[in-house]
Amino acid sequence: MRMSDMITRQIIKMLNESEANTAEIQRNELANLFGCAPSQINYVLSSRFTPEHGYIIESRRGGGGYIRIKRVEVRDGSALMHIVNSIGDGIDAMSTRIVIENCIENGLISEAAAQIMAAAVSNAVMQNVPPMFKDSIRAAILKQMLLTQI
Repeated sequence: MRMSDMITRQIIKMLNESEANTAEIQRNELANLFGCAPSQINYVLSSRFTPEHGYIIESRRGGGGYIRIKRVEVRDGSALMHIVNSIGDGIDAMSTRIVIENCIENGLISEAAAQIMAAAVSNAVMQNVPPMFKDSIRAAILKQMLLTQI
């Protein structure tokens, strides 16, 4: 198992054990636990605990600093609004796939809607769009399609 996967599992375990769906970690302590560089912790947090994945990260620097990871509780249309707002002005193909998969897993959209969304923002559809506009067009389409599910 890769180091990133082990760190991810540990953080998810901490989230699952928390009644508040929140894990508070100190980056250096977690790095020491796994015998890795603190930058490896940063990588895991920035790639696997993003708003698209359903997490919010807060940090406080300094001597008593911490990183707080909060799992966003999915309940209703407000969850879809949170996702739409987290997309921003552009989204790449990989992040789009993650957003759609998370929406399915959390019961926010149906499999059929997910397939239509994935097709509408696919690289095949974007092939004639100039590269500098692909991510912004993909984001606009995905946002509008998600909003129809509220």
